Amino acid sequence: MGSGRQVDHPVEGGGAVLPRSTPSADGAGGGTGRSQASLWDIDGASAVSGNASLHADDLPDGVLVADARGRVVLFNAQAAQLTGIPAETALGGDYRAALPLVGADGNDWWEASDPYGGDRSRTRQTERAVYLPDEREILVAARYVRARPGGELVRLVVTLRDASTRAERSRADLVSEVAHELRSPLTSVKGFTSTLLTKWERLTEKQKIFMLETVNADADRVTRLIHDLLDVSRIESGRLELRRQVVDLTEAVRRVVAGRVAAGESEERFRVETRGELPQMWLDPDKIEQIVTNLVENGVRHGAGTVSIVIEPCEEGAAVSVRDEGQGIAPETIPRVFRQFWRSKRRSGTGLGLFIVKGLVEAHGGTITVGRAPSGGAEFRFTMPAGAPEFV
Repeated sequence: MGSGRQVDHPVEGGGAVLPRSTPSADGAGGGTGRSQASLWDIDGASAVSGNASLHADDLPDGVLVADARGRVVLFNAQAAQLTGIPAETALGGDYRAALPLVGADGNDWWEASDPYGGDRSRTRQTERAVYLPDEREILVAARYVRARPGGELVRLVVTLRDASTRAERSRADLVSEVAHELRSPLTSVKGFTSTLLTKWERLTEKQKIFMLETVNADADRVTRLIHDLLDVSRIESGRLELRRQVVDLTEAVRRVVAGRVAAGESEERFRVETRGELPQMWLDPDKIEQIVTNLVENGVRHGAGTVSIVIEPCEEGAAVSVRDEGQGIAPETIPRVFRQFWRSKRRSGTGLGLFIVKGLVEAHGGTITVGRAPSGGAEFRFTMPAGAPEFV
């Protein structure tokens, strides 16, 4: 492949071979400064190997480096292997043409991130999943090297990793998260049942009722978590089954709101509005109720003021918008909202709810988006296609 080669206009301080800089008195790399030395040099590794230079192909991840004009000056062997793009093809060309990437929304990722023309205060792009033209998923992170803070971009450093490592990490995170969420209710159930069994005669009726109600609530919490885990498993494996039938979306929403009111929420907290005549909708009623319940609960828990649910016809079929009057969701966090384990700053819940909502919506052939509500809070809007399925 010729990977790891450099073109004949190398970036300052490096090419395919990453030389070791001479440390200055304060420990920073001499000549190029510490920020540049840290990009191209691993002092400890060089010292152990007898001051040997570190080659780009020695790095565990794929690396692409583009100069101030956006021309690719380094494309190592791992990058070529991950992308299937030969180094000879990438080197010297525009970084966007050398490494075409598509975001999860289907749009050009480089156009969205705009490393050379975007916010000059940025110094890095956190790792995220993107797609190659052949729809293979890879993990991409970037470092924006500037001549001075807020200055022009002089070097773009992009790292590439196989997305399978993320799947392994997600499974480990899931096990850890589930263990954490189960510990509290199971400890409560064990403690109260043990107390009831050993001290039943000495407990007052009020104490017994309190303990039994707590055990019942914690058992419900564990049941919900198990259901969430089953849904996550079915969504990820593509085994989610839908039992479609004609569903009245407005009535489904009203039932969810009535349940919240019966559970103690003020009826004034909710507003349900239907705009226009809806087409006939063939949906899974249980899954639709689960979607709306999660979104309404999200609005109640994290929002403020009135939670409004607007149902209206759209080009695809019907759309449901759940809006609150809280602070909304920061624009920089919007791409992460539907990921597993995403939670607001309050960090309540498992962080699986919105991931499951997205999976249930897409299983119906619909779409879901999040943005700013007219009232200033968050707005979750999902659409569902109309028409009967081929097989009922």
